[in-house]
Amino acid sequence: MDTDLIRSRVAEYYSQKLAAHGPSPQGVDWNSAESQDLRFAQILRLMEPGGPFTINDFGCGYGALAGYLREQGVAANVHGLDLAEEMVAAARERFPQDRWTSDAADLEPADYGVCSGIFNVKLDVDSAAWVAYVWETLDQMHALSRKGTIFNMLTGRSDPERMRGDLYYGDPGEWLEACMSRYGREAALLHDYPLYEFTMLIGTGGR
Repeated sequence: MDTDLIRSRVAEYYSQKLAAHGPSPQGVDWNSAESQDLRFAQILRLMEPGGPFTINDFGCGYGALAGYLREQGVAANVHGLDLAEEMVAAARERFPQDRWTSDAADLEPADYGVCSGIFNVKLDVDSAAWVAYVWETLDQMHALSRKGTIFNMLTGRSDPERMRGDLYYGDPGEWLEACMSRYGREAALLHDYPLYEFTMLIGTGGR
Protein backbone atom coordinates (compact mmCIF):
# COMPACT_ATOMS: atom_id res chain seq x y z
CA MET A 1 0.00 0.00 0.00
CA ASP A 2 1.51 3.34 -1.01
CA THR A 3 1.74 6.29 1.36
CA ASP A 4 -0.82 8.41 -0.52
CA LEU A 5 -3.45 5.73 0.05
CA ILE A 6 -2.43 5.44 3.70
CA ARG A 7 -2.82 9.21 4.12
CA SER A 8 -6.25 9.11 2.52
CA ARG A 9 -7.43 6.37 4.86
CA VAL A 10 -5.97 8.10 7.92
CA ALA A 11 -7.71 11.36 6.95
CA GLU A 12 -11.03 9.55 6.59
CA TYR A 13 -10.60 7.83 9.96
CA TYR A 14 -9.97 11.05 11.85
CA SER A 15 -12.67 12.95 9.99
CA GLN A 16 -15.13 10.37 11.25
CA LYS A 17 -13.81 10.73 14.80
CA LEU A 18 -14.22 14.51 14.65
CA ALA A 19 -17.74 14.17 13.27
CA ALA A 20 -18.66 11.80 16.09
CA HIS A 21 -17.03 13.62 19.02
CA GLY A 22 -16.31 17.19 17.94
CA PRO A 23 -13.09 19.10 18.74
CA SER A 24 -12.17 17.11 21.83
CA PRO A 25 -9.58 14.50 22.86
CA GLN A 26 -12.02 11.78 21.76
CA GLY A 27 -12.32 13.59 18.42
CA VAL A 28 -8.65 12.79 17.77
CA ASP A 29 -8.98 9.29 19.29
CA TRP A 30 -7.49 9.93 22.74
CA ASN A 31 -9.06 8.47 25.86
CA SER A 32 -9.11 11.67 27.90
CA ALA A 33 -7.90 15.25 28.20
CA GLU A 34 -5.59 14.11 31.01
CA SER A 35 -3.72 11.63 28.83
CA GLN A 36 -3.57 14.12 25.96
CA ASP A 37 -2.04 16.77 28.25
CA LEU A 38 0.44 14.25 29.66
CA ARG A 39 1.68 13.57 26.13
CA PHE A 40 2.04 17.28 25.47
CA ALA A 41 3.96 17.68 28.73
CA GLN A 42 6.56 15.16 27.50
CA ILE A 43 6.94 17.10 24.26
CA LEU A 44 7.45 20.30 26.23
CA ARG A 45 10.19 18.63 28.32
CA LEU A 46 12.28 18.42 25.17
CA MET A 47 12.03 22.14 24.30
CA GLU A 48 13.42 25.32 25.84
CA PRO A 49 11.39 26.30 28.91
CA GLY A 50 8.91 29.03 28.05
CA GLY A 51 10.02 29.60 24.47
CA PRO A 52 9.99 31.47 22.26
CA PHE A 53 10.14 29.00 19.39
CA THR A 54 8.28 27.98 16.26
CA ILE A 55 6.62 24.61 15.65
CA ASN A 56 5.41 22.66 12.66
CA ASP A 57 2.68 20.50 14.21
CA PHE A 58 2.19 17.44 12.00
CA GLY A 59 -1.23 15.88 12.59
CA CYS A 60 -2.35 19.01 14.42
CA GLY A 61 -5.98 17.89 14.73
CA TYR A 62 -8.18 20.69 16.06
CA GLY A 63 -5.17 22.60 17.47
CA ALA A 64 -4.95 21.00 20.91
CA LEU A 65 -1.17 21.41 21.20
CA ALA A 66 -1.43 25.14 20.43
CA GLY A 67 -4.06 25.43 23.16
CA TYR A 68 -1.94 23.52 25.65
CA LEU A 69 1.09 25.73 25.01
CA ARG A 70 -0.98 28.84 25.61
CA GLU A 71 -2.36 27.40 28.85
CA GLN A 72 1.22 26.78 29.99
CA GLY A 73 2.29 30.32 29.11
CA VAL A 74 4.72 29.14 26.43
CA ALA A 75 5.60 31.62 23.68
CA ALA A 76 5.25 29.52 20.54
CA ASN A 77 4.12 30.17 17.01
CA VAL A 78 2.41 27.10 15.59
CA HIS A 79 1.93 26.08 11.96
CA GLY A 80 -0.33 23.05 11.94
CA LEU A 81 -0.71 20.41 9.25
CA ASP A 82 -3.48 17.83 9.17
CA LEU A 83 -4.57 15.40 6.48
CA ALA A 84 -8.25 15.94 7.35
CA GLU A 85 -9.68 19.22 6.05
CA GLU A 86 -12.31 19.13 8.79
CA MET A 87 -9.58 19.16 11.44
CA VAL A 88 -7.88 22.13 9.79
CA ALA A 89 -11.16 24.04 9.75
CA ALA A 90 -11.70 23.31 13.46
CA ALA A 91 -8.18 24.50 14.32
CA ARG A 92 -8.63 27.72 12.33
CA GLU A 93 -11.85 28.44 14.18
CA ARG A 94 -10.30 27.89 17.61
CA PHE A 95 -6.93 29.57 17.00
CA PRO A 96 -7.14 32.02 14.07
CA GLN A 97 -3.86 33.66 15.13
CA ASP A 98 -1.90 30.54 14.11
CA ARG A 99 -1.53 28.99 10.66
CA TRP A 100 -3.26 25.77 9.63
CA THR A 101 -3.13 23.79 6.41
CA SER A 102 -3.80 20.40 4.86
CA ASP A 103 -1.01 20.87 2.28
CA ALA A 104 2.51 20.02 3.45
CA ALA A 105 3.90 22.30 0.74
CA ASP A 106 2.63 25.26 2.79
CA LEU A 107 5.01 24.50 5.67
CA GLU A 108 8.19 26.50 6.18
CA PRO A 109 11.23 25.66 8.34
CA ALA A 110 10.55 25.91 12.08
CA ASP A 111 12.54 25.33 15.25
CA TYR A 112 10.75 22.05 15.92
CA GLY A 113 8.76 19.51 13.99
CA VAL A 114 6.28 17.85 16.35
CA CYS A 115 3.73 15.07 16.06
CA SER A 116 1.65 13.38 18.73
CA GLY A 117 -0.26 10.19 18.10
CA ILE A 118 -0.15 10.10 14.31
CA PHE A 119 1.90 6.88 14.18
CA ASN A 120 -0.43 4.82 16.37
CA VAL A 121 -3.53 3.89 14.35
CA LYS A 122 -2.41 1.85 11.35
CA LEU A 123 -5.85 0.31 10.71
CA ASP A 124 -5.30 -2.82 8.58
CA VAL A 125 -2.12 -1.53 6.92
CA ASP A 126 0.68 -4.09 7.22
CA SER A 127 3.55 -3.13 9.48
CA ALA A 128 6.17 -2.80 6.73
CA ALA A 129 4.05 -0.31 4.77
CA TRP A 130 3.25 1.58 7.97
CA VAL A 131 6.92 1.87 8.93
CA ALA A 132 7.69 3.23 5.45
CA TYR A 133 4.96 5.84 5.99
CA VAL A 134 6.44 6.74 9.39
CA TRP A 135 9.91 7.23 7.91
CA GLU A 136 8.58 9.35 5.06
CA THR A 137 6.83 11.58 7.60
CA LEU A 138 9.86 11.81 9.89
CA ASP A 139 12.13 12.66 6.94
CA GLN A 140 9.79 15.49 5.99
CA MET A 141 9.63 16.77 9.57
CA HIS A 142 13.38 16.56 10.06
CA ALA A 143 14.12 18.46 6.83
CA LEU A 144 11.98 21.37 8.05
CA SER A 145 13.32 21.47 11.63
CA ARG A 146 16.13 23.75 12.79
CA LYS A 147 16.51 22.35 16.32
CA GLY A 148 14.79 18.99 16.46
CA THR A 149 12.02 16.59 15.58
CA ILE A 150 9.79 15.29 18.38
CA PHE A 151 7.39 12.37 18.04
CA ASN A 152 5.69 9.76 20.18
CA MET A 153 4.76 6.17 19.49
CA LEU A 154 3.06 3.29 21.27
CA THR A 155 5.66 1.12 22.94
CA GLY A 156 6.30 -2.48 22.07
CA ARG A 157 6.94 -2.98 25.79
CA SER A 158 3.18 -2.86 26.38
CA ASP A 159 1.40 -5.76 28.07
CA PRO A 160 0.72 -8.30 25.28
CA GLU A 161 -2.90 -8.81 26.34
CA ARG A 162 -3.58 -5.08 25.91
CA MET A 163 -2.11 -4.77 22.41
CA ARG A 164 -4.42 -4.42 19.39
CA GLY A 165 -3.94 -5.47 15.79
CA ASP A 166 -5.05 -2.13 14.35
CA LEU A 167 -2.36 -0.22 16.28
CA TYR A 168 1.37 0.05 15.64
CA TYR A 169 3.79 -0.59 18.51
CA GLY A 170 7.45 0.32 18.16
CA ASP A 171 10.40 -1.01 20.10
CA PRO A 172 11.88 2.12 21.75
CA GLY A 173 15.47 0.90 21.61
CA GLU A 174 15.24 -0.08 17.95
CA TRP A 175 13.64 3.23 16.99
CA LEU A 176 16.27 5.18 18.93
CA GLU A 177 19.08 3.31 17.19
CA ALA A 178 17.45 3.66 13.78
CA CYS A 179 16.82 7.39 14.20
CA MET A 180 20.40 7.99 15.35
CA SER A 181 21.72 6.05 12.35
CA ARG A 182 19.51 8.02 9.98
CA TYR A 183 19.68 11.53 11.44
CA GLY A 184 22.73 11.69 13.74
CA ARG A 185 23.66 10.91 17.32
CA GLU A 186 21.77 13.78 19.02
CA ALA A 187 18.73 12.09 20.52
CA ALA A 188 16.70 11.85 23.72
CA LEU A 189 14.21 9.11 24.62
CA LEU A 190 11.49 9.45 27.27
CA HIS A 191 9.91 6.23 28.51
CA ASP A 192 9.38 7.30 32.13
CA TYR A 193 5.76 8.46 32.16
CA PRO A 194 2.64 6.38 32.89
CA LEU A 195 1.37 5.75 29.36
CA TYR A 196 2.03 2.80 27.05
CA GLU A 197 4.24 4.83 24.74
CA PHE A 198 7.55 6.67 24.39
CA THR A 199 8.54 10.15 23.19
CA MET A 200 11.69 10.90 21.23
CA LEU A 201 13.62 14.01 20.24
CA ILE A 202 15.98 13.83 17.28
CA GLY A 203 18.35 16.80 17.15
CA THR A 204 19.59 18.48 14.00
CA GLY A 205 23.20 19.11 14.97
CA GLY A 206 22.54 22.85 15.20
CA ARG A 207 22.16 23.27 11.46
